[in-house]
Amino acid sequence: MVLLVSTLIKFFVFGLCFALGLAALLTWMERRQSAYGQDRLGPTRAHFMTLFGKPFVLFGLFHIVADSLKMFFKEPVVPANADRPVYKLAPLIGFVTSMMILALLPFGPDLSTPWGVIPLQIARLDAGVLIIFAIGSLGVYGAALAGWASNNRFALLGALRASAQSVSYEISLGLTVVGLLIFYGTTELSAIVGAQAGLLVGPLPAWGFFYQPLAAVLFFVAATAETKRTPFDLPEGESEIVGYFLEYSSMGFGLFMLGEFIEIVILAGLFTTLFLGGWQWPWLIGETSTALDPFFLWLGFADVSWVRPILGMLVFMTKVFFICALQLQIRWTLPRFRYDQLMRLGWKTLLPLALVNIFVTAVLVWWDPTGAILAWAGLGLILFFALVVVAGPRKATPHVAHGH
Repeated sequence: MVLLVSTLIKFFVFGLCFALGLAALLTWMERRQSAYGQDRLGPTRAHFMTLFGKPFVLFGLFHIVADSLKMFFKEPVVPANADRPVYKLAPLIGFVTSMMILALLPFGPDLSTPWGVIPLQIARLDAGVLIIFAIGSLGVYGAALAGWASNNRFALLGALRASAQSVSYEISLGLTVVGLLIFYGTTELSAIVGAQAGLLVGPLPAWGFFYQPLAAVLFFVAATAETKRTPFDLPEGESEIVGYFLEYSSMGFGLFMLGEFIEIVILAGLFTTLFLGGWQWPWLIGETSTALDPFFLWLGFADVSWVRPILGMLVFMTKVFFICALQLQIRWTLPRFRYDQLMRLGWKTLLPLALVNIFVTAVLVWWDPTGAILAWAGLGLILFFALVVVAGPRKATPHVAHGH
C-alpha cells in the first residue's frame, strides 16, 4: 500500500506537475524567447481583465490557458476515408511513450520516511537505459500511423520523412551512451547518477560530461534530431513542408504539439541524468547531508533528513529547465537543414564519431579502470574544442577605403 501511494504521489509531482507543467510553460517560452531574440512584442493578446485601463496580459502567460481551452473545445474534423481507430490512436502513442520514459528518470536522492526508504524515481529498473531506448523507439509509430491513417498522400510523405529521420538518428543516439555504460559498468540510471558524485579535478564535478564530452555533444545533436526540433524539424516544417499531422485538428493536433514539448523535457532530463550529474551538485549536496543542514538546524528543525531530497529535486529541475531553454534558443538561432544534409550528418558524421568514441573509451578504460586517463582525455578534448572555437580561423574581411 505504501509503495502504491508513494508511486502515485511521485507520478503526480514529477510527471504531471513538473513535466507537463514545464511542457506547457515551454509553449509560452517559445514565443517570448523568440520575441526577445527578434525584437518583437511576443504574446500580448490573451487576457481576461483590464488594469489601469490596459489589458492585463501578465507577460503573455494567459496564452497557455487560451491554447488549452482552444484545443479542448475546437471541433475535431476526421477525414471521411480515414482509418478512424488508427487515426485516433496515433496522437496518443508519442504522448504515452514520453510519459513512460519520464517514469525511469531519477529526480532526487532517496527519501527516508517512517515507512521506509522511498526512491525519488517512479520506476527503478536495472536495465533503465536500455528500456528507455526500447520505449523511445516506439514513438516513431505515432508519426507513421498518423500519416498512413489520414489517407492523405502528403501526410504519408511527411510520415515517411519522420520515420526515416527517427530510425537514422536512433542508431547514433544509442551508440553515444555506450561509452558511459562501459565506464560506469551499469545501465541503472540512479547508479549512474550516484557515480557522478564528488569532484574530478579542482572545482570540476565528476560529471559524465567531463569523462565523455564528445559523447555528450553527439547525444545532444542526435536527441534533438530524434525529437524533430529545429534545425532537424523537416517532418514538422509546416511553413514549407506538409507534415504528418496535416489532417489533425482540435486535441489530436494538440497532443502532437504537447508530445513535442514533453520530448524536450525528456531530452533535458536524460541529458542531465547521464552527463550533468542528475541531482548532484558539488559542495552543496553530499553523501548523507547538505551544506544547508546547519542553517535549518539553527532555525529549530530537529530532523533535517528531508532537506537533501528536496534540494536534490530543485537542482535536477533547475538543470532540466536550463537545458530546455538552450534547446529553444537553438531553434531560433540555426536554419533548417535540407533533407540530404540531415541524412549525411546522421550516417556519415554522427555514426562514425560514435563508433570512434566507443573504441577509444574501451581502450582507455581497459588501460586504466579507475577512469583517470579517461578524465584527462575528456578534459583535453574540451580544451581543444574551446581553442578551436576561440582561436579558430576567421574569414578575413577586405578593407574598403573611405569613399569607394
